[in-house]
Amino acid sequence: MVFKSEYYGSRALEVQERERKIKAPRGRILDRNGKVIASNKTVCTVSVIYNQIKESEKEKIISILSDELKVDENEVRKKVEKISVREKIKSNVSKKVGDKIREYNLSGVKVDEDYKRYYPYESLASKVLGFTGGDNQGIIGLEVKYEKYLKGSDGLILTPTDSRGIEMENALEQRQEPIPGNDLETSIDVNIQQYAEQIAYNTLVTKKANYVSIIVMNPNNGEIYAMVNAPEFNLNEPYKLNYETNEKLSQKKKQDLLNRMWRNQCINDTYEPGSTFKVVTATVALENKLVTLDTRFNCPGFRVVDDRRIRCHKTTGHGSETFLQGTMNSCNPVFIDVGLKVGAQKFYAQMKKLGLMQKTGIDIPGEASTIIHKIKNVGPVELATMSFGQSFQITPVQYLVAASAVVNGGKLITPHFAVASKDSKGNLIEKFSHKETENVVSKETSDTMRYVLEKVISEGTGSKGKVEGYKVGGKTATSQKLPRGSGKYIASFMGFAPADNPQVIAMAIIDEPQGIYYGGQVAAPVISNLYKNILPYILEGKKQGE
Repeated sequence: MVFKSEYYGSRALEVQERERKIKAPRGRILDRNGKVIASNKTVCTVSVIYNQIKESEKEKIISILSDELKVDENEVRKKVEKISVREKIKSNVSKKVGDKIREYNLSGVKVDEDYKRYYPYESLASKVLGFTGGDNQGIIGLEVKYEKYLKGSDGLILTPTDSRGIEMENALEQRQEPIPGNDLETSIDVNIQQYAEQIAYNTLVTKKANYVSIIVMNPNNGEIYAMVNAPEFNLNEPYKLNYETNEKLSQKKKQDLLNRMWRNQCINDTYEPGSTFKVVTATVALENKLVTLDTRFNCPGFRVVDDRRIRCHKTTGHGSETFLQGTMNSCNPVFIDVGLKVGAQKFYAQMKKLGLMQKTGIDIPGEASTIIHKIKNVGPVELATMSFGQSFQITPVQYLVAASAVVNGGKLITPHFAVASKDSKGNLIEKFSHKETENVVSKETSDTMRYVLEKVISEGTGSKGKVEGYKVGGKTATSQKLPRGSGKYIASFMGFAPADNPQVIAMAIIDEPQGIYYGGQVAAPVISNLYKNILPYILEGKKQGE
């Protein structure tokens, strides 16, 4: 006992004290205006202590707990009759039911208050926020990324017991209070997110698409105002599929379907960007002074590269046109010529500068990587197809970051949601900083590209992206999904405003729209509609901030 005094001392305390955890409330998640988008609900955990149950009350306890908790009577009986220190009957019990059980004053029945994560907007930004598990720990999204800030520290209740493990009457409990988790302030704007979701769902239904994604971001600092992946799911019921099915699902099949439902297509999935990528090709050519806006080209409706005949979307051809007109017309032969003139080395170097060869560093787990040819394997055909956004894959958020650098004066930003963390009393714990790289594009090229992309909207293929009263710049795309000839497409559009001094950039992606599938016809109106409603709100807010 002398040599093992610490060991026997701790064992004696285990016999003499019963330890119960007091869960710490998790920090809230707030939008940029202080609206709570993730909080906590008080719930209860009901458990029984075998040694404290009076034999005369046992049947009554089983009946009441089974009835109030809606748990099978046999299951309750097993736990009540099990010889153990403590048996949990049910957790996440509503406070109302917990209080009612407490009022029965049943021997050996303990009702401890606990916290359950609660999302007041249910499915809003579900694939961004993420959710928590049974132990209140983050599972996906911001909830897991900022776990160390949000989780808090649990408290303890130490209750003296006798040698039989029965809590002693009138004994003083020792209580160590829990420390609440810190709040996370984000760049999300509930108003913009809600409106973007509304438009995404309307498009999802009318175009009978697989999914519709929308990202709205500040192109100057990477703050994301909204990220939509419709259909979203109910964060308060994250293990319930967001559609009805009559299929009998195995556990594995259901988990696969849940994993698919939780996927954030904006960052977890890659796609061929198609013609929106012509923004990058044009930038490379202008940066290397290989073209001017007046450089002339000829489009007969196709271009032959090695043994491949690559057609233009206008099969009769655009004829003679300048580089500016070729961009406004989204002419493939013009961009094939430009891509071949640039060459693989310069092309890859500029893609790297624009963040397209690496992950963006967005603060949500699971970001996918670029899928692209090794430079040594890039021949004329590969370069030709890459010049108009085919034969490689990136994520939507990667594209939006590159487009932001092209139009914001040449600064590569890190897309992000987290702005600051504060404790429960409002004291600043940490202001988050996010990497920025200056001069990835020259100011001259950026100015030129803003002008070119404004022309694409005002006079070119992106005319359905116009917003009355505002100058908008942008680019459309219609990407054919693999395998080629499948008849399946992704329609997309990137737009920024005001064109001469961008304060917001957004993109819409529509996966497999039915009927008309061209980006200029189906994706551009989505962002136009969005901007009609949010531009006055964003720009007025900026003025007031100044």
